[in-house]
Amino acid sequence: MTSEPPDPVAGCDLCEAAKLTEWFFEDDVCWIAECEVCDVPMVVWRHHGNEPPAADVDHMLDRLAVVADRRWGEGNWSYDRVMRQIPDHFHAHARDPQWWSRRFGGR
Repeated sequence: MTSEPPDPVAGCDLCEAAKLTEWFFEDDVCWIAECEVCDVPMVVWRHHGNEPPAADVDHMLDRLAVVADRRWGEGNWSYDRVMRQIPDHFHAHARDPQWWSRRFGGR
């Protein structure tokens, strides 16, 4: 796993890591909080960039799984690794099947 200190980029909301929503976990590799847009747990790499080392990705997804399993139960959610709004900073969401309708009033 990455051991050097984080390298924040000015203007990056994920580098800022403002505690605007509930936080579930944090360590020297990542943090997990409620995504303020999606209302689901989101893991964020502490380093700016979109291609973390495989060991960091495994660590982050393992930590996200613990949070998601606790929230929705094992097997009742999926990973979403598409970085739509902030494509240059690695993050991934844990999504339950009802997240869209719950958050956006689905159709």
